[in-house]
Amino acid sequence: MSVAVKTYKPSDKEEFMNPRQLAYFRDKLNAWKDEIKRESAETLETLQEHNLNHPDVSDRASSESDRSIELRARDRQRKLVAKIDQALARIEEGTYGYCEDTGEPISLQRLDARPIATLSLEAQERHERREKVYRDD
Repeated sequence: MSVAVKTYKPSDKEEFMNPRQLAYFRDKLNAWKDEIKRESAETLETLQEHNLNHPDVSDRASSESDRSIELRARDRQRKLVAKIDQALARIEEGTYGYCEDTGEPISLQRLDARPIATLSLEAQERHERREKVYRDD
């Protein structure tokens, strides 16, 4: 992340998704992606170093359970990297920061907390209510 972007904080007082805001979110997304990839590489190293041939059955079961949990977490991270790539593509297309449902701007606070957001808070809440209704049927 560049020094200017590290000290910069997007504000509602400036034009929405101006070049400075776009650079801020691009750098934030790329830093997040780099962190995930680094953690993923460390996990792979750790998994390769650990020997699953424990003589004790309970030790082996525990080790396999830990490995399974770690692999599921890595799979979630892989899916998150795909969402980060999609957000970066939206920055390049000029659609980043706008709700997919309404076309309205997504709040800067929401984007700062969840830079891969594709829905405004209101649209996300509607979406979740619809999912809950269908789940309860």
